[in-house]
Amino acid sequence: MTIDAQLKATRVSAADAVIHHLRPGTEIIVPIANGEPVTLLDAIERCADALDGVTVHQMHALRDRPMMRGAFGDRLHHISYFLSHITRPHFHAGTVDLVPNHFSEVYDLIAHRATRPLVLAAAAPPDRHGNFSLGVSADYTTSFIGRAPFFLEVNRQMPRTSGRNQIHVSQVLGWVEADYPLITSDPASPSDVDRQIGRLVAERIPDGATIQAGIGAIPNAMLGNLTGHHNLGVHTELISDGLIDLIETGVVNGTAKTNNRLKVIGTFALGTQRLYDFVHDNPTIELWPARYVNDPRIISRDRNFVSINASLAVDFLGQCASETIGGRYYSSSGGQADFARGAAYSEGGQSFIVLQSTARDGTLSRIVPQLAPGDVVTTVKNTVDKVVTEHGVAELRGRTIRERAGALIAVADPRFRDELHRAARELRYL
Repeated sequence: MTIDAQLKATRVSAADAVIHHLRPGTEIIVPIANGEPVTLLDAIERCADALDGVTVHQMHALRDRPMMRGAFGDRLHHISYFLSHITRPHFHAGTVDLVPNHFSEVYDLIAHRATRPLVLAAAAPPDRHGNFSLGVSADYTTSFIGRAPFFLEVNRQMPRTSGRNQIHVSQVLGWVEADYPLITSDPASPSDVDRQIGRLVAERIPDGATIQAGIGAIPNAMLGNLTGHHNLGVHTELISDGLIDLIETGVVNGTAKTNNRLKVIGTFALGTQRLYDFVHDNPTIELWPARYVNDPRIISRDRNFVSINASLAVDFLGQCASETIGGRYYSSSGGQADFARGAAYSEGGQSFIVLQSTARDGTLSRIVPQLAPGDVVTTVKNTVDKVVTEHGVAELRGRTIRERAGALIAVADPRFRDELHRAARELRYL
């Protein structure tokens, strides 16, 4: 059968067609963020009353849905692997579940749970060879290619990207057409404090380093301070707007990389329309599965690997609480620990945990003697390398507890240092 014949045979006219592939207990796997096939999930929710024990697995959802509010009970239920601003209130309301994880392991966790998997994903239009690109996503979803059935929603506005996020028409149950814009996310505007932290990190990154930058204003500010660097590489889970100018000006060229030399490697892209236009048909950008991109063993192969991720609180031991606030879940682990561990194993590698020294308009120190009751540790003390606030860099790796406490107090806000010194002495850390 020719490619055209295969495409014609698998194309269906209505998103409702996906309902015929759902059985009691089906585990639907949906990509992260804009990889969500909107019309397919709309169709499933329209027919939810006829479903039985169907579960949707997804990281970082960007669209609110009745299933997340518990509208369909156990007939159609949502499980999250990273809380977004959409799923966070539903988790606290008890209508969305959360699976703790490292991003590198999400595929394995879902594969272990899902005895009846069905992948539903958005894709770019097929090429002349019958290959669909999963667009701005590779994440955990592409690891299911050849291991689970796929049903696609082909969105005319989805960028076509390269990497290991391609699926051939012969591997799909069916596909429908759609035409809607992707959700955009403007880069967080850095404050003067964020820019100072970004400068402190950027000046410690050598030419030829391979970098990973997480989500938030401080990582964005750091990227803005790299314009004078040379021959940088990128191996990161998130492809963001902050990378565009660095790539276009040649600051990022990947010539010093070991893994995927000359290529910018990520596992998903999220940002402005400028970013989506930039990654479209751009052979420099490749999206690979998170089980490869986030694997510490893969990360460590690049010399001088630098990881930059934000946290919400750090205690005297160096434990980082990056996903809870006051003992309440806010997000999840994502890839922070993956990249911190990979950087630790890299020859010349460094990992930076970045945070403003205070919260709540300067009334609360983020450098704390001990984490708050209920706070969870995202990156463990033995892995943490450097903690950066606007007041300096605390180098923790290989340091004693006494040295760690002293270094962290030195980068705390000056208004809290006397109080922190007293607490350290009470804990017999100083």
